[in-house]
Amino acid sequence: MDLQNLFVIAIGSIFINNFIFSRFLGTCPYIGVSKQLDSAVGMGVAVTFVLTMASAVTWLSYAYFLAPNESNLFYRIFALNTPPDLSFLRTITFILVIAALVQFVEMVIQKSSPSLYKALGIYLPLITTNCVILGVALLNVEESFTFIESVVHGLSAGIGFTLALVLMAGIREKLDLADVPKAMRGVPIAFIMAGLMAIAFLGFAGLKLGQ
Repeated sequence: MDLQNLFVIAIGSIFINNFIFSRFLGTCPYIGVSKQLDSAVGMGVAVTFVLTMASAVTWLSYAYFLAPNESNLFYRIFALNTPPDLSFLRTITFILVIAALVQFVEMVIQKSSPSLYKALGIYLPLITTNCVILGVALLNVEESFTFIESVVHGLSAGIGFTLALVLMAGIREKLDLADVPKAMRGVPIAFIMAGLMAIAFLGFAGLKLGQ
């Protein structure tokens, strides 16, 4: 296991290639749930869990069921002449996996923390269609990550997403007490702050992590 490579993937996903500030994925829950710090932390933890589990399950499903290689279980079980190429099914397969995981997370939060469940509202089931989740799963395949690398990538992307949410929530809570012009209150000033934070995160692009 190349620990340096895992470190590069982790730091890159959290800071350099943050899915909010660099790839501009998941901006809907980013703006919608970042009004309060508590709900931002709850959403971040939920997304991080789904990202980590989805990265693991989607990698296994692709490697052993969809990819045209000798590890394909259909190739082994049915003694086919060549491994079947079912990679065209990866998007719909990944969406089904993500939907199942989100449903599980939603049930757990509803039972364990009804107040958080109510605060997250419609944004909790919308994790299923959060482009960050599907984007990470597809990038794991496109970048030919190993299983461990995929899990680290998913976990790190979740941490980066949570960091972006928490930072924005902290800023927006202070902006609620600031003398902001009426026309800029709410979402407009939030978009401006998101742009400034994205510019700030560009500073991490100068980090030299590899050799």
